[in-house]
Amino acid sequence: MIKSKTIVLVAAAGFALASCQSTPKSTPAPSGKSAALLAMEQVAIAAHKCWIASKDPAFKQYQMANELNSFSGTPRFLLVPAKHYGGKPLLVVQAQGNSSRVDVFGPLMNDPLGARIGSDIARWQTGNPACAATA
Repeated sequence: MIKSKTIVLVAAAGFALASCQSTPKSTPAPSGKSAALLAMEQVAIAAHKCWIASKDPAFKQYQMANELNSFSGTPRFLLVPAKHYGGKPLLVVQAQGNSSRVDVFGPLMNDPLGARIGSDIARWQTGNPACAATA
């Protein structure tokens, strides 16, 4: 009889302590990633999905060279000729340091495809992962 009362008291004390615990914070723990890396991950994932993995004909002759793990504080990705991976980049998309601003430059920006690239990057940078602008 005494053992069962002790067990009940211990269990009650445990429940009381558990109810006193503070609720977890809703904000996620910081990942340690810079604003530039977070911005570039978002843009690079969308670019790969929409331009490369979807086999978009406009980007068929290019492949992505991902350099997000840059120790220089400048995460970026490049579009290079599909048949010449080590070739000169035709497009550079990068962000630097603690800024979430994404810069885009290279010969493709002067091409008719440049307007589309610019609007895609701008849309993805705002967090909209859609592959095409909605009218």
